[in-house]
Amino acid sequence: MLAIDTNVLVRLLVRDDARQAALADQFVAKGAWVSHLVLAETFWVLDAVYDRKPAQLIAALDLLLAHETLVLQDADTVVNALVDFRAKPALGFSDCLVLAIAKKAGHVPLGTFDQSLARLTGAHKIT
Repeated sequence: MLAIDTNVLVRLLVRDDARQAALADQFVAKGAWVSHLVLAETFWVLDAVYDRKPAQLIAALDLLLAHETLVLQDADTVVNALVDFRAKPALGFSDCLVLAIAKKAGHVPLGTFDQSLARLTGAHKIT
């Protein structure tokens, strides 16, 4: 299976360049894999560059999880991160994904200085 980078995933979601969006659609038509890193970078770009709000980010994640030809790395982990992100969108998706990955790997608690993240099950505030 092919894989895609952040730029391709952003074009698929944002569609702000018709030519690149069409090329991205064509590239993923037979299936493509999206790593956690690409997903985290993409959602940082959507937030920081495109000023997408949490509800829009959640909708984009739902779209990706249901996509016909995209396969997300450890989709169950992404779903678990999405559950936390829905509950605490101020955290940011990346923090929720980091915690979900640590949980799946059995490496908890996740140490953090972030008081909000520390409130989630599996995280621990370092003091």
